[in-house]
Amino acid sequence: MEKLKVAVIGVGHLGRYHLEKYLSMPHVELIGVCDINPERLKEITKKYKVRGFLDYHDIIDMVDAVSIAVPTEVHFEVAMDFLSKGIHILIEKPITYNLKDADLLLEKAEKMGVILQVGLVERFNPAVVKMKSLVKDPIFLETHRMNLFTIRGTDTDVVLDLMIHDIDIVLDTVSAEVEDIHAVGMKVITDKIDIANARIIFKDGTAANLTASRVSGKMLRKIRVFQPDSYISADCGKRKLTIISHDRTRKDKYGFPKLTSERIEFPDSDPLADEISAFIDAVRGKRPPVVSGKEGRKALEVALHIIEEISQNSKKLNEKCLSQFL
Repeated sequence: MEKLKVAVIGVGHLGRYHLEKYLSMPHVELIGVCDINPERLKEITKKYKVRGFLDYHDIIDMVDAVSIAVPTEVHFEVAMDFLSKGIHILIEKPITYNLKDADLLLEKAEKMGVILQVGLVERFNPAVVKMKSLVKDPIFLETHRMNLFTIRGTDTDVVLDLMIHDIDIVLDTVSAEVEDIHAVGMKVITDKIDIANARIIFKDGTAANLTASRVSGKMLRKIRVFQPDSYISADCGKRKLTIISHDRTRKDKYGFPKLTSERIEFPDSDPLADEISAFIDAVRGKRPPVVSGKEGRKALEVALHIIEEISQNSKKLNEKCLSQFL
């Protein structure tokens, strides 16, 4: 099999992980990495013994596919340049900051006949994959994504930084269209939303409650699904799954169906490696991208709706608080 020529654009926190995964793939040739920070580029090229470029335009005619892990504000510019050259892209989440730019990228990818995959890596978490396979008729979903505060990701708010993973999973799990969204949130440390809660109602009556915080005292990444015959809890951080369901054959002493509990662990999994492998398979035409550009755009649309809801509700809450002192 001819090796696929790839590069990583942006080798900060996430980009260097992409680099490591590509280096471990036998049917991929890593042409090089790009970063506008000379010191970081020097560190990476020395450590991994790869070729480095300060300007991604210098590598654009040398590759078949790229991972784009630059700051979101330049996603559109960088992605459009590669798509215009017919190069497949795996772009980190969120796809862009606005729907207009996302739509232009989707149009360009379709016109050029190339893959546009969005890096929503939790879709590859084995606990999430198994959870979805067990979901038949969800009534209520609940997600919690809580992080300790770090400087990374503070260029955007918690909805686009953390909650978007759960938005994507919920939209992929519930087949119905979104009917209504209500959200609240607030700033705590940064000048952007640090804590957010959203309730999404779907047209079939399913409800989802999502909470995200980047100023929590501990790490927590859980998704719970409630359906008529079972309760499923996916621990994304620990990659464990708990399933509690009816035992159809046995009853307790009161005549109620007995509940059975099953726990599954996935200790040796690597969601990012699976994500990049899926991208390479999609580029080679083996299967469609697991998280397509359209799905990334759909998650962005809901995230932006949540942010707008928080903005409107914050104004009302602030006005209410101010009125108490007038």
